[in-house]
Amino acid sequence: MDRKKIGVTEVVLRDGHQSLLATRLRYEDMESILAHMDSIGFWSVESWGGAIFDSCIRYLGEDPWERIKKIKSKMPNTPQQMLLRGQNLLGYKHYSDEIVFKFIEKSKENGVDVFRIFDALNDTRNMETAIKATIDIDGHAQGTLSYTTSPVHNMQTWLDLALKLQDLGCHTLAIKDMAGLLDPYVGFELVTRLKENIEIPIHLHSHATTGMSTTTAIKCIEAGLDNVDTSISSMSMTYGHSATETVIGILDNTKYETGIKLDNLAPIAKHFREVRKKYVDFEGSLKGVDARIITSQVPGGMLTNLESQLKEQNAIDKFDDVIDEIPNVRSDLGYIPLVTPTSQIVGTQAVINVLNNERYKVITKETEAILKGEYGKTPANVDQKLQEKILGENRPITCRPADLIDKNEYEQTKKKFLDLIQDKNIDNTEENILIYTLFPEIGLKFLENKDDKNAFEKSPIQLNEEKNGYYKVIIDDMDYIVKYSQTEKPEIINGSTEKNIQSNKSISFSDETGLIVNAPLAGNIFKIEKNIGDDIQEDETIIVLEAMKMETTIKTPKSGKIKNIFIKNGDKVQSGDPLFEVV
Repeated sequence: MDRKKIGVTEVVLRDGHQSLLATRLRYEDMESILAHMDSIGFWSVESWGGAIFDSCIRYLGEDPWERIKKIKSKMPNTPQQMLLRGQNLLGYKHYSDEIVFKFIEKSKENGVDVFRIFDALNDTRNMETAIKATIDIDGHAQGTLSYTTSPVHNMQTWLDLALKLQDLGCHTLAIKDMAGLLDPYVGFELVTRLKENIEIPIHLHSHATTGMSTTTAIKCIEAGLDNVDTSISSMSMTYGHSATETVIGILDNTKYETGIKLDNLAPIAKHFREVRKKYVDFEGSLKGVDARIITSQVPGGMLTNLESQLKEQNAIDKFDDVIDEIPNVRSDLGYIPLVTPTSQIVGTQAVINVLNNERYKVITKETEAILKGEYGKTPANVDQKLQEKILGENRPITCRPADLIDKNEYEQTKKKFLDLIQDKNIDNTEENILIYTLFPEIGLKFLENKDDKNAFEKSPIQLNEEKNGYYKVIIDDMDYIVKYSQTEKPEIINGSTEKNIQSNKSISFSDETGLIVNAPLAGNIFKIEKNIGDDIQEDETIIVLEAMKMETTIKTPKSGKIKNIFIKNGDKVQSGDPLFEVV
């Protein structure tokens, strides 16, 4: 019997840990197994892109370019795959075409072979440059359908999109089911119809959160699917993906052939089984299937990050409320698919709405951008009243958003970067310039401190060591020896009691009656737009707060004069902390 070959893409090095461990897996915890993974015969290994780049420079203190270079050197025989957000690249806004070309060129040079290219709105105008750039450097361009369901999405939606991507020159097509919404029978029909309409091979990427992914994969294979994404068993299911061994085991002794032997996967499963124990603090709370996702459509990678972010806000008790609010925000924003960056935009806005007990009292910069059309065409019309609140008398963008970007953006950014690194021990490589281009504040901080491990998040080993004993906390230049406790209040062994520990809320305000504007959520002060003494108008932006990877503009609720500013750039603030005073 002639058996159809089914290619397998292993995702444990990217989406596997992005979904399960909030993108915290360090290179040191994957290095020793890479050579063995190279021998398996995977169609590709997804090892880069998505949130990896951001996490490396924001939390881990790892150079993302060095990471992919080292992975490729350990796995020379296996195509390395990345997830690329089209014109967004790996950031949270659109970049000029020149920057897209340069980024893809450098990605290929450093080890990326397959580029899975998607747009959060499924707007092909935002994918065409990345596809062309990939083809130009002899990379594999994989166009992507970001699958979702809504009153405005149907089978014809996906067929039309697939044909456009094929016409743009994509070598393969991926169905990206980031929230596990594709049920087996719809999947069977979708792949069947796609096979009738396009000629390029079809891949399936589906999350296990709703419990349907494995059955959906098998039904799609029966319909003609060519490749499937899986994650090694010890890093699979819940927020993640179907287990590699399960899918391969089901297909054994059938008319389908993966070419992968189950026994060869055991060392990989064992390796990550042990590694995962180190990252327990980043695990989400989901233990089985979450059927709420069928309604909320929150993708797997977003769930663990959302839980982590709510913990940072001291608001984990609001998790269910946020999950309930997410579909409402999504509807207001034109039924956009929930995939990075739109999942982050919708999720963050939902968090702000819940924490403020008022919808859209505070609106993130990125939510405003969706309403303005800066991300492209939404599947449905956005909420008109909300759009008018943001645009006023202005008109939304209807052209390809990248057409409005200064064509000299790269050279301008490069010049600014070179000026900033004068007298600093930072190399002016194109890779470093691109780090700064995608993440100006975070990227520069990373480059300044990349050799200082203490400037970044502690490793799981360090955290576990602290849990086993005592550690020192410095507050207002005073030392306190604290015993780790999983209760809400740590035990203070010596030093002051809690009553004597001051927070930045203990501020002397002016005698003149003024309005104190507080932080709506915890985050870092990204930019202060005004100075003490400046005259301001109602609804004018005073401060930009970075929280949950999004920029939230803090505006003044009334006209007047800035009497006090209680923070400075780079400060960390908690929800409710005073930011500025208006009189």
